[in-house]
Amino acid sequence: MKNAIFNLKEENKIGTVISIDTSNIIINVDNPEIMTKLSIGHILAVKGHFEHELLICIVEKVTRTQLEMTIFDDMEEDTMESSTNDLIRASMIGTFKSVDGSKRNAFKRGVDLFPNVDSECFLVNGDNLQRFMNILGDKVEENQKLKIGNFSSDSSSLAILDGDKLFQRHASVLGSTGSGKSWCVASILEKASELKYPNIIVFDMHGEYSPLANGENKIAERFKIAGAGDLKSEDSDSNLIYLPFWILNREEILSTILDRSDSNAPNQSSRFTAHLKTLKLARIKKENDEIVEKSYTVDSPIPYSISELIGLLKEDDEGTKLGSKGKPVKGDWNGKLTRFISRLETKIEDKRYGFLYDPIEECNSYEWLNSFISKLLSMENGSKGIKIIDFSEVPSDILPIVTGTLARLLYDVQFWMEENKRTPFTLLCDEAHLYLPVKDEADVVQKQALNNFERIAKEGRKYGVSLFVVSQRPSDVSKTILSQCNNFIVLRLTNDRDQNVVKNLVPDSLKGVTDCLPILDIGEALILGDAILLPNRIKLNEPKLKPASNTVDFWRQWNELEPKYEELTKAIRNMRAQSRILD
Repeated sequence: MKNAIFNLKEENKIGTVISIDTSNIIINVDNPEIMTKLSIGHILAVKGHFEHELLICIVEKVTRTQLEMTIFDDMEEDTMESSTNDLIRASMIGTFKSVDGSKRNAFKRGVDLFPNVDSECFLVNGDNLQRFMNILGDKVEENQKLKIGNFSSDSSSLAILDGDKLFQRHASVLGSTGSGKSWCVASILEKASELKYPNIIVFDMHGEYSPLANGENKIAERFKIAGAGDLKSEDSDSNLIYLPFWILNREEILSTILDRSDSNAPNQSSRFTAHLKTLKLARIKKENDEIVEKSYTVDSPIPYSISELIGLLKEDDEGTKLGSKGKPVKGDWNGKLTRFISRLETKIEDKRYGFLYDPIEECNSYEWLNSFISKLLSMENGSKGIKIIDFSEVPSDILPIVTGTLARLLYDVQFWMEENKRTPFTLLCDEAHLYLPVKDEADVVQKQALNNFERIAKEGRKYGVSLFVVSQRPSDVSKTILSQCNNFIVLRLTNDRDQNVVKNLVPDSLKGVTDCLPILDIGEALILGDAILLPNRIKLNEPKLKPASNTVDFWRQWNELEPKYEELTKAIRNMRAQSRILD
């Protein structure tokens, strides 16, 4: 056939099928010369029931067993002869059809018809491999192609992902520290930046993606959650982000302040809720917003004064009422809110929480939320669609609440937008194990954040919101969120627990493919999921703008870089100021 993808000759023949189950086949190799060319990850083609159909498999295991036989001879001495038994175990990945109705050279995941015993098997290499790899990319529409690297088994063939399927059904990048996760993420962001209206918000825990937002060729805009040294900045055009307390809903605030073991916790929660609603109603009336007044709730993001809130709580805590004898006695709430107020005031006075409890004045305006959301979800004034938010100075004890609140806020805006007006966006969660832990191990604050992210994982696809989870410890990340991911870019994983998490997330037919995880090279990944037709090892492209995540060369720097007293002094000053002060 003129346009045949596979030209399977006798020299490519490996042997025949001797065993079949629901996901694997065992092949008896009768070509000893080709046996030495086989290795884990090679692609095989097995002839099916029809001439136009081939079953595509990936080699999982290659074994050779030495057999010895005694030859009995009446005339001469008995002799020993040896032979080999060569076997291959391969995973069944998909079906290739040279003709499929009106389609030509179609490959799809899954097995239509299982092979028979004695079906012939061939090694796909050389020109056959290159032509097959090329059709995998050709099946993706040109405007959906995401060129991420090259197949390790054929470096001349591009590895192309379906960009739509990668982002619309949630994805994750998993790999041990130093395996190349940050470069992988940066490379994907670079490709996304070439689109007309990319909409990705990166939760950057350590500020390592800031180089992507610097220079003339930047691909992103950088924002930073305000640190203690940034408070009351006079630069209104800066990219500092304040998250005023009033955007937190009732449960989010209480999770950081309320001690549920306190016998007065129900009273504290009750009075807090009542005053919250009162203050929000007063602000709505002041703004003459009659539409919102009809249906607002205690969780509606409406500005209010925290000092007024504390004042109302103190009135309750110190209040009196007339007793039976007409003399003043302690009120119903007297003394029951003291510890609650004290915890709230402690948070307010701590400058590390200034971005939350002591934001700049404009954050308390009724219209502030409009401009804030627009800054993150629009591309006005020539700004880039990819937004990087630096969380490096957010205290670890409230990191889950801050990330969860921001994710919820963005999701809610998308939820309430008219369906035909929504531009989809993705939340890229770097170092997800820090704020999306396994639920059974999460504290009250972490569980509050998990609820927000798990809601997005379960329902976000309907509203054009997806998650892109990045972590070096998948065993420490919420199982609910990972189970909702349909695509996995897995770099080297050396920990058994982490490897088992990945194996439990993929179909049984692909579990054997994941055995290579601990031996992957730096920058090499196994890609599994809907976004790629053939799960295989891929050498990822290096990004042009590299994140600040390079591994420190200890040995070399110990020979070149002397510790300086002046620099240590500056670091101590910064530590005391809780801010990176530039000279």
